[in-house]
Amino acid sequence: MAAPAVALAVKAAIAAATDKRTWKVIAVIIAAALMPFILAILLLMSFLSGGAAHNNDAVNLAFHGGMISSDVPSEYRQHIEEMQDAFRQLDDAIAQLPIESGDGSLDSTRVKAVFYSLYFGADSLQEVDYDSFAGCFVKTEIRTRTVQNPDGTQTEQSYDAIAPLTDLNQVYKNIERLLGRAVTDDEKSNADEIYQHTFGESGTGPSDSSQILSTAGLISPIGSNWRALVTSEFGPRIDPINGKATVHTGIDLGIPTGTQVHAAKDGTVSKVAWDPDGYGNYLMIDHGGGLVTLYGHCSQIIAHVGQAVKAGDVVALSGNTGHSTGSHLHFEVRINGKAVNPRGYLP
Repeated sequence: MAAPAVALAVKAAIAAATDKRTWKVIAVIIAAALMPFILAILLLMSFLSGGAAHNNDAVNLAFHGGMISSDVPSEYRQHIEEMQDAFRQLDDAIAQLPIESGDGSLDSTRVKAVFYSLYFGADSLQEVDYDSFAGCFVKTEIRTRTVQNPDGTQTEQSYDAIAPLTDLNQVYKNIERLLGRAVTDDEKSNADEIYQHTFGESGTGPSDSSQILSTAGLISPIGSNWRALVTSEFGPRIDPINGKATVHTGIDLGIPTGTQVHAAKDGTVSKVAWDPDGYGNYLMIDHGGGLVTLYGHCSQIIAHVGQAVKAGDVVALSGNTGHSTGSHLHFEVRINGKAVNPRGYLP
């Protein structure tokens, strides 16, 4: 009796195996069982990927800050916060690079986009050498400058100059030497996409910055992408013309001659002057409460002394006048007559 029973069971199994409806039921059961695992994998991939499917919210939060949603998983939140901290350290490292004002600017957005593509979701950023990473984006050149001797004679002096690299391939070669591994094509593509996304989000024209106020109530005089255009920082530096140690009382923003310069805040134009050995064509705006801004090396001054201006009004055109090695805007912030770092007052 057992044999016929087994035979019937085998036939039933074969019939079930060849029944499409049975397989559909089995497929549904398997899919339902695996769905939580599939979703978890997809979620993790979207969180940690810096590539074509990178999470735009994570990129925006890392580059621009903002509140991280409470719905974000703790591990994902940690990755964003670590990247925000890394960007602050990269900003400090970039600020320390002694790039001369006539050499253009180091695109900090590009530096961060490459860093993001390489490190977002990394187990730890504790061992990252931020100074060396920023150094991958610049080159050292031997240059000469004329130095005035005490006896009135002049001497040609050689020195090492730091300038931004324009060849991205060389940048990646430098990074590969730093990391001790190859940078993959996917990582390069990811960096390009992140850069384009972030650059588009930040905007480049003065008009968009007029709606963005810093905590001090100032806007950028040249647009919201001003950080990527800084060619010389506030503080001690070697004068790019005479080679002497000096103190830079503002920041230099590398922009083409004729670029519109906007008032950083409502105020009254308190001074318009010509300083051939310093600021060149420049103007100053008194914003009240001891706050004054200065705009130097202009090709043309549009505002006049006593004129009331609003934040965003065009007050001058950028240039290369006075003590200058290239077209840029020298932007200065003074509090009660003392020059302070503009980075602390711009948005």
